[in-house]
Order: sequence, then structure tokens, then C-alpha cells
Amino acid sequence: MLVLLQAVLGFDNLLYITIESRRVEASKQAYVRRMGIGIALGFRLILLFVILFTFNAVTEPLFGWSEGFVHGEFTLRALLTLAGGAFIIWTAMKEIFHLLSVDHLEHAEAVGKRPVASALALIVIMNLVFSFDSLLSAVALSERFLVIAASIVVGGILMIWLSDHVARFLEKNRAYEVVGLFILLVVGILLVTDGGHLAHLTLFGYEVHAMSKASFYFVIFIMVGVSVTQSKYRNKLMAAREEAARQGVPTTEPDVGLLQTKENSPAEA
Repeated sequence: MLVLLQAVLGFDNLLYITIESRRVEASKQAYVRRMGIGIALGFRLILLFVILFTFNAVTEPLFGWSEGFVHGEFTLRALLTLAGGAFIIWTAMKEIFHLLSVDHLEHAEAVGKRPVASALALIVIMNLVFSFDSLLSAVALSERFLVIAASIVVGGILMIWLSDHVARFLEKNRAYEVVGLFILLVVGILLVTDGGHLAHLTLFGYEVHAMSKASFYFVIFIMVGVSVTQSKYRNKLMAAREEAARQGVPTTEPDVGLLQTKENSPAEA
């Protein structure tokens, strides 16, 4: 059960690791993924040890805020969840704007490669952000350190194995990288609303409610479905354009031109 929990909650983490590793040189991407997951695995075990012995301190209010239009009681868990969600939103938005603002993406990626140390640091930090809430959920299921630690190690090994497969998929299907960034954006929104709910946060008199997991997965399902449908439709249009070009159909609508050509071919014969 704990291994399944770590696998489900670690998918968004794996997605970020794969996207971030693409920012370094191609020859070092696999190394960055594996080393990043390995280092983060050690920090997760340390974080688990700390949470087990300071669980009450993590969930007890640290301070309250009742100034202006913001009211809430903030725990360490709420603060870390809010900060992690905000960081994920910022990271996703930055990468999305980068994809939209660059004219020649291939050239920009070749020139603007990130240092390995920087990529590793970001992967480890983000891994801890993603892991914090899943570790609290794991502690709620079992308080035995060895049981949870074993599930974390098994989950880490699965992530190392899956990371190469996800990286190869994104390499062959670059359009899905945009979908991955928007999934990270939704994950950040999910964490921010969770943090606001944990802090009993109210803005302008309206209480912040946690985004339901059903809504989260529904949004992800719609995003992936739209992307897959659009990709298949684009491939059909490209195939129609190539067929129209081979037949010398002078039209800006290749699918319509191809259809007309096929309809006229029996009469010509």
C-alpha cells in the first residue's frame, strides 16, 4: 500500500525530474536524473526520520495572521506546502513562457544549457517539496520507520527506472512536454490550495478550500485527452498535406484538396 502511495504521489515529481534533466547536455541527462533521484532519496529518508519524531511540531500552529484581508493560522506543514506550490507554479510558468518567447527552440536549448550542479540542486529541492506531503500521508498509514523507508527506497528505484522511459517518450513527442508543464502548473495550484486549507486561510473574507483530488485528476484527464486528440488530428492533416503535394493539388486546405482529388479520380479514368 505504501509503495503504491509513493508511486502515485511521485508521478508529478518524476515528470519534473524528466523535464529539468533536459536542460543539461544530452550526454549527462541520464546521470542527472539518476543522481538527482538518488540524492533526493537520501534526503527523503532523513526527512522521514525528522517527521516521525516531530510530527506534532509540524502540525501545530506556529503563528496567526489577521491583518488586512488575510487571516489564517500557519503550521510548518502549511507553510512548506504553500511555498512548494508557489515554487512549482513559478517554475512551470517560467518554462512555459520560455517555450513561447524563443523563436528557434532547438538553438536556444543548445546554447542555454544548465550546469549539472544547478540541475541537481533544483531536482533535489523539488523532490523534497513533492515528498513532504506524501511522507505525512505515509506516516498516517504507518509509524514504523523501516516499513516507510522500504517503500521510499522501492519507490525511488521505480522512479530511476521509469525516468529513462519518460525521457525517451518526451524526446520523441516534444508536444507533450507542454502538457507536462501545465500538469506541473495544476500540481502547484493543488499544493497552494492544500496549504491554504491547512492554514485555515481566508482572503477578502472567503475561505480557501483545498482542490479536490477528483477535480485534479479530471483536469489532468481532460488536458491529456485534448493533447492526444490534437496530436492525432495534426498528424492526419500533415499526411493529407503530403498526399496533396504528391498529387500536385494547388490548395491551402490539403485535406479538402485530397478529398476532391479522390472524388475526381474515377471520372478521369
